[in-house]
Amino acid sequence: MTGPAARFRALPLRSRLALLVAVAVAIAVAAVAVVSWLLTRNQLNAELNNTLRNTSAPAEAVQQAYDNCYNNARVDQDFPPFAYFQLVAPDGRRCVAPYSEPVKVKPSDVEVANGKRKSALHDSVTADGSPVRVHTSLMRIGNGLPVTVSVSRPLDEIDTSLNRLALLLSGLAGFGVIGAGLAGLWVARTGLKPVDRLTGAVEHVARTEDLTIHIPADGEDEIARLSRSFNAMTAALASSRDRQARLIADAGHELRTPLTSLRTNIELLARSEQTGRAIPPDDRRALLASVKAQLTELAALIGDLQELSRPDAAQGGPLTVVPLHEIAGTALERARLRGPELVFETSLAPWWVRAELAALERALVNVLDNAVKFSPPGGTVEVRLAAGQLTVRDHGPGIPADELPHVFERFWRSPSARALPGSGLGLSIVARTVQQAGGGVELTPAAGGGTRVAISLPGAAEPPPAVPAPPRPPAPPSF
Repeated sequence: MTGPAARFRALPLRSRLALLVAVAVAIAVAAVAVVSWLLTRNQLNAELNNTLRNTSAPAEAVQQAYDNCYNNARVDQDFPPFAYFQLVAPDGRRCVAPYSEPVKVKPSDVEVANGKRKSALHDSVTADGSPVRVHTSLMRIGNGLPVTVSVSRPLDEIDTSLNRLALLLSGLAGFGVIGAGLAGLWVARTGLKPVDRLTGAVEHVARTEDLTIHIPADGEDEIARLSRSFNAMTAALASSRDRQARLIADAGHELRTPLTSLRTNIELLARSEQTGRAIPPDDRRALLASVKAQLTELAALIGDLQELSRPDAAQGGPLTVVPLHEIAGTALERARLRGPELVFETSLAPWWVRAELAALERALVNVLDNAVKFSPPGGTVEVRLAAGQLTVRDHGPGIPADELPHVFERFWRSPSARALPGSGLGLSIVARTVQQAGGGVELTPAAGGGTRVAISLPGAAEPPPAVPAPPRPPAPPSF
């Protein structure tokens, strides 16, 4: 597109603003100028009409014109030519007063001469084509003889004044438009300085990927709000990039340990095959069991990393209404397999929540796995679900108070649990899943020793009513 609209959009923003201001001022000035000119013309015409209505032809000039036309008496007397006078006969003939210009007689003048109307006010022209304004009325002269007199005034004096006024208004409008354009350009440059600053910051971020830049945001206008939004965006991006870098570094650190141990065990098995020196059967079974355990730990760590690699707002599946008590029961069965020597005291009241089934089950399994992992042999794990709050309490060593603020951080592990299997991602996944379901999770020391985990999820004690299935259409007839 190469039309005016496309060319206008191609201009810089400050040029468009200046042009729009100039056009708006030009339209306003033009409207004011036209209205002023029309009002002035109407006022001048009204004054001229009043002057003609209030002007009476000198009796001497009328008598002289009558004598010249009807009595064949040539009496040439000098009268000031402030207006044109002429007599109008009922048949449309005219008798022009001395020093006056003959004016074309109109039908309305003849109607006045014939007594059909009292007066007439109209435009006409002289013999040489000059425009005049005419007022025709009855007048008595001499011994009371009625005559029809037309008094005319040239319109050149009004036209001259109007032309001068139009020239003056045009000049003022031109200066106003030029001044408005310059003022608009100045206002655009001044008002767009914050936008220029913001544009420079965006270009700097795009060029250098430096997210530490900060734009001053003073005031409460739209530009200040935009600057604050940009600062918040860059801060969020910087925080996200830092978390990503920490995740990569922590993941590399956590992956290095099982990979190193796995490589050591595999190298021992390979060296045994290369040298022909057989490893004792018990040691070989231990190495293979260690390799299997390390592979299992590595697979679990990769699964946790995949879970945490999703954006916080993303979800692996749709949120549906699921029975929390049944999910907790399934997680308990898996926990009993991991800790057959433990005693599980359970009380699960029905509770339905809106969550992602697989993610919620995995979160509960993580919580119960931690309880099994830190419980002493023959210990008790208490699991309660009442009024939407699921609590899991173990009787293990507990967590020191100074470590509680870090338990939901990614890859954080208590120094006392470094020797135990795990990646430090379990509770992070729990917190993430519960938050996506609209709930909250809290980990506190339990009275008498151990740790208590409380998960609260909004829901209801009864399932929602089932939506009836739509009726199936009738089967087509068979032939």
